[in-house]
Amino acid sequence: MVDLRVDFAGVELRNPVLLASGTCNYGQELLPLTDFTRLGGLVTKTITPQPRGGNAPQRIIETPAGMLNSIGLQNPGLEDFIGEKWDFLAGLDAQIVVNIAGFAVDEFALMAERLEALAGIAALEVNISCPNVEEGGDSFANRPETAAAVIAAVRARTRRPIIAKLSPNVTDITAIARAVVEAGADAVSLINTLIGMAIDIDRRKPVLGNTTGGLSGPAIKPVALAMVWKVAQAVAVPVMGIGGISSAQDALEFIVAGASAVQVGTASFANPNAGVEVVEGIRAYCQQRGIERVGALVGTLQT
Repeated sequence: MVDLRVDFAGVELRNPVLLASGTCNYGQELLPLTDFTRLGGLVTKTITPQPRGGNAPQRIIETPAGMLNSIGLQNPGLEDFIGEKWDFLAGLDAQIVVNIAGFAVDEFALMAERLEALAGIAALEVNISCPNVEEGGDSFANRPETAAAVIAAVRARTRRPIIAKLSPNVTDITAIARAVVEAGADAVSLINTLIGMAIDIDRRKPVLGNTTGGLSGPAIKPVALAMVWKVAQAVAVPVMGIGGISSAQDALEFIVAGASAVQVGTASFANPNAGVEVVEGIRAYCQQRGIERVGALVGTLQT
């Protein structure tokens, strides 16, 4: 038997595969379609302090080897999440990571403090790819100092593991990674979506209602893989790999590059059971090669 268990920043995962934020909502929709007991866990759709209706349509379009989304962080808000979503999530036999976002440093801190009262949250994934309204709308993730400010504020309000979710839309992602770790992050997850757009040439207008959106899916995997490899060498905390993972081979590439765990996202839209299939593929790979523990593969890339 292969030992697929992973200790990710103090969170015991039965295997290294989680469902990514924004692609599994809050679990209810996928419950009839996949078996959460065979996954390492799930990351909730992003929660903000107040409810958000999201961006104007069109909000999702298919692209070659991926998709563009401009959802705009639509969510019920923190209090409705606690009152209406958490009971279901807490009853799932899987580790639940709650993804939080805010538009000012204090908003992140207050959310972390409020969620501290909920029993059963495995970790917080802090989505710093949001506009910093107090500083003119630049993303917190774009500069080491603003990224670090968010993580430090969250660290002061929670005892739970903090996973800083990093944006690829920066000049040097390793500088951001080092900054958030120094500020108190217990782990990092990467990458978030790349900025992209599509144009209707007949109307000569953007297809997305918000003009640009986030590109995800297989098209971004090579970018994500390179960034995971770079960050894994730059920081001494666990790395969660995200970006275009739709098969066991994809996941194993990230693990060999230095990721201790991975998230399956866009693939779930085409195949709601993709996460479980990735887990079983990893198990089969290890069995065929006599690898007793998946953790032995982490960071074994030879260059």
